[in-house]
Amino acid sequence: MPGKKDYYDILGVSKDASQKEIKKAYRKLAKKYHPDTNDGDEKSSEKFKEISEAYEILSDPEKRKRYDQYGHSGIGEDDFNFDDFARGGFGGFEDIFDMFFGGGRGGRSRRRGPQRGRDLQYKLQISFEEAAFGAEKQITIPRTEVCPECDGSGAESSSDVKTCPKCNGQGQIRVTQQTPFGRFAQTKTCDRCGGSGEIVKNPCSNCNGTGKVQRRRQLTINIPAGVNDGSKLRMAGEGEAGEKGAASGDLYIIIQVQEHEIFDRKGDNVYCEIPINFVQATLGDEIKVPTLEGKVKFNIPQGTQPGTTFRLKNKGITHLNRSGKGDQYIKTKVVIPKNLNKEQKELLEEFAEISGEEINPEKKGFFDKVKNVFGAF
Repeated sequence: MPGKKDYYDILGVSKDASQKEIKKAYRKLAKKYHPDTNDGDEKSSEKFKEISEAYEILSDPEKRKRYDQYGHSGIGEDDFNFDDFARGGFGGFEDIFDMFFGGGRGGRSRRRGPQRGRDLQYKLQISFEEAAFGAEKQITIPRTEVCPECDGSGAESSSDVKTCPKCNGQGQIRVTQQTPFGRFAQTKTCDRCGGSGEIVKNPCSNCNGTGKVQRRRQLTINIPAGVNDGSKLRMAGEGEAGEKGAASGDLYIIIQVQEHEIFDRKGDNVYCEIPINFVQATLGDEIKVPTLEGKVKFNIPQGTQPGTTFRLKNKGITHLNRSGKGDQYIKTKVVIPKNLNKEQKELLEEFAEISGEEINPEKKGFFDKVKNVFGAF
């Protein structure tokens, strides 16, 4: 249709604009050019109709697809909802209240009332052992607390607290607005008392009428056995103080467990690597193994191979919130001596000569497999 403006240009959006961007642009322009906000100005009415027509097409995915493909020629008379134009071009009651009441629905709003205090968060570093066995820690946190002078009322004395004259103690006021669709009544939080229903004649000098003061408070944290890095502990009511009469927020302790020099943790099991020499690995030996509870005796069996892992039952981390413990796993690391004296070398050479191929029984089997795969060398 020659002479018609591009719908995207009318709304001031790009052709790849999202539905959210299209709706936002439409509502902004519709509020600006609505006839009832421009004393019936004819130009504003025409502009408003133009905006509504563009929105009618671009807000519908199917209609928008046809418009993008064929332009105005792809749009017919049946594509317009003239009932919507007759009542102002809005997409239902939600849009009506969003425009004229700033988002309120049904003409009502809940009484605000005193608000609960904010939650706080504290990151606490503990050792590997403290995580395993539990601990008691002292921390100091800055927070707002109820003013001790006025007990949170914000007034010098109880006689200084008066009923709000604007809402008569209800905390809410009723506002009536004239719209293109008639008169609508809306209940809003009282702007005089902030929804509390009370006003303070003489504010408390200690807290300046806020009912709260800033303090640094020392708290004792009981860390249960079995916590892990990233565990979160909740201390109810230890957060910021709430508004007059409201509950305090909570304090969340975020656990950060330090790494250990010897042990690693996987779940509730503990892992460590134990060095032994090749004589101990060959002949076996009784050694002392470190655990979280101290050193314990452990028998290395004869012929232990490098990397062999053994389990020490119930020597791991205490299960959190249930009985029992994890296990400890020890992995053997056979240490080969680098510097041998003449006598040691001679003894090993003699041992190798006496043993022959028996010194490495796996060697024969390995080369047999190689021969089967690649043939004789």
